[in-house]
Amino acid sequence: MTEKNKLSLPGISDNRDEIDLGRVWGSLVDAKWLILTITLFFIIISIIYVLFTTPVYRADAVVQVEKAPGSSLISTISSMMPDSEPASSTEIALIQSRMVLGQTIDDLHLEYDVARHYFPIFGKGYAALTGDDKDVVTITTFSMPQSSINQPFTLTVTGADTYTLSNDQGEILSGKVGERVTGKGYSLLISALESQEGREFTVVKHPLLSVYNTIYGVLQVADAGKDTGVINLSYDDTNAQKAADVLNSIVDNYQLQNVNRKTAEAQKSLQFLADQLPKVRGKLDSDEDKLNAYRRANDSVDMSLEAKSTLDTLVQLEGQLNELTFKETDISKLYTKQHPAYKALVEKRRVLEDERKELNKKVSALPETQQQILRLTREVEVGQQVYMQMLNRQQELKIAEASTVGNVRIIDPAMTRLSAVKPMKAVIVLLAAMFGGFLACAWVLARKAMHKGIESPDQLETMGINVYASIPLSKWQQDQNRTLATSGGKLQRQESLLALGNPTDLALEAIRSLRTSLHFAMMESPNNILMISGVSPSIGKSFISANLAAILAQAGQRVLLIDADMRKGYMHTILDAAEGDKGLSQILSGRLAVEDAVKPVSKVENLSVISRGQIPPNPSELLMNKRFDELLDWANKNFDIVLIDTPPILAVTDAAICGRSCGTSLLVARFEETTAKEVDVSIRRFEQNGVEIKGVILNLAVQRAASQYGNGGYGYYQYEYGDAKK
Repeated sequence: MTEKNKLSLPGISDNRDEIDLGRVWGSLVDAKWLILTITLFFIIISIIYVLFTTPVYRADAVVQVEKAPGSSLISTISSMMPDSEPASSTEIALIQSRMVLGQTIDDLHLEYDVARHYFPIFGKGYAALTGDDKDVVTITTFSMPQSSINQPFTLTVTGADTYTLSNDQGEILSGKVGERVTGKGYSLLISALESQEGREFTVVKHPLLSVYNTIYGVLQVADAGKDTGVINLSYDDTNAQKAADVLNSIVDNYQLQNVNRKTAEAQKSLQFLADQLPKVRGKLDSDEDKLNAYRRANDSVDMSLEAKSTLDTLVQLEGQLNELTFKETDISKLYTKQHPAYKALVEKRRVLEDERKELNKKVSALPETQQQILRLTREVEVGQQVYMQMLNRQQELKIAEASTVGNVRIIDPAMTRLSAVKPMKAVIVLLAAMFGGFLACAWVLARKAMHKGIESPDQLETMGINVYASIPLSKWQQDQNRTLATSGGKLQRQESLLALGNPTDLALEAIRSLRTSLHFAMMESPNNILMISGVSPSIGKSFISANLAAILAQAGQRVLLIDADMRKGYMHTILDAAEGDKGLSQILSGRLAVEDAVKPVSKVENLSVISRGQIPPNPSELLMNKRFDELLDWANKNFDIVLIDTPPILAVTDAAICGRSCGTSLLVARFEETTAKEVDVSIRRFEQNGVEIKGVILNLAVQRAASQYGNGGYGYYQYEYGDAKK
């Protein structure tokens, strides 16, 4: 083979580790219809998925946490710290707490899960597409034994406002909407029921913690920006209205707990005053009774001017001390005892107490009667003053409680988006298409990498093996074989022979080129016997043998075609020229004369056939019989060329036995199926038996894009030859 005629192997370079990207691309182009089919399959599956998957809707809300007065400087300093967390982190944790979410669960009865029975897989999606998913079942109360929690119950609609409840043990309850029904340890109140009669629903009461974990996982809470005080909330649900209701309840409960936290101190103080006022009033009444009784017993003794002055001063001191007690309660919440303001209050109280001690000494100098009246009067007036102070304080706290406003403000109440957020239809279809295409490409390349079939004559040429011809795949022959298979053998097999049915086929042009090459190759052969064998079964060697024999005969040569495959040979059916049970096996066993076994092919002049004959139990032994050599000697003398179609060498040894008597031997390999290793092993096996393989015929070759895009590229000479003829 000259350098001019030598075909280049795509993807092969001196560096065996080099990846030929052009060849990879060509391989993908070759499998474009497979890739498109797989990609389309994934697209269709994704479309079905997005159409029948229950849509998920999202509700959004925005709240603002206002900064407390006087905290700006502290917040600014804290935000400058490298590892500081946003000020809203605490509020986010509060929103996600069981205190807030648990109240929402109680308010909306989320512990009750009601799901309608749909047709499996596609039922729920179909109902959503047709709008038949608007059932409403609202359970207000459903109490049950502890062991029944998390267990499924079946709710069946029996009428416009009636229902039955059952489990796997049978019916438990039956009732009407709006009426509580009780029995067998269960109590159920359904406040709303809108559905068709006969429909069934699965009802499950979940534990509070389980429901909380579910809501916690779905609820999204995020800071809109560091130190902005604005918090974004979102909640997803398959029911658009429910998503908004749940999120609004969460926001309302969060705001309510914030207000309650601010008024908690006032509420505790009011409760304390409510408990103490009756006691103070009772003590005041008792003191007044004692004073009146003492005066009656002592004939209404009046106090002197000095005693009255002392009494007024003492009462004022007691009032001031009581005021200091209230102030100390407030100051202790703001400052420590070491703070100057706290110390000033303590100092003022000490001064007042010293003054009270001095006045008490003056009182001790008064007469006994005057002392007693002064003491009782002081108790009454101080009691009155304390009582009035407590009443005033109570009114102040009530006003403070009523006017308390939390630092949480709802900016945007929850609203549900009109379009579903899941599934993201366009994204899913796009990803499915990408995944399908990637999977198809990966499968094509993996199959290509795992099976190293011969894709170019150069793969054999680089191994030092001559390639006599590359026979392209014949579409006409494919159609004929398919028609013959579907017709049940009603068509004549000769009509499906390529040499007769489509003489201008490119595959036949390649076989004519092979005929020309053989003419020169057999000039130096010891005889005119040509053996055609194959590497493995189903590679088309019988197709090549039959058509080559027909072409040689059409050229005017007397040709004898011997079917030496006594195991699975079917040359008699291809040429429809000989009885299958009278052939080579009978000749070799001595039961049939050679002249009686040779049958001419009616539609091909100069072509005769010896079929395989009856299938013998020992084909190899028959071929080793001297009668086989005698047959070949006779054929060599009576025909211009003798073709022997033998079994594949890697399957049985028959071809090696036949080859020793043949002047020329060729090996058939199948494009993309037979590997270079198999060809090498086949040739070595022939050589071990003393048979020289002149070359290889590459059958069923297909022009691949991988060859066009690969380094160098190659084309079939017979294709160009065919174009030239046109």
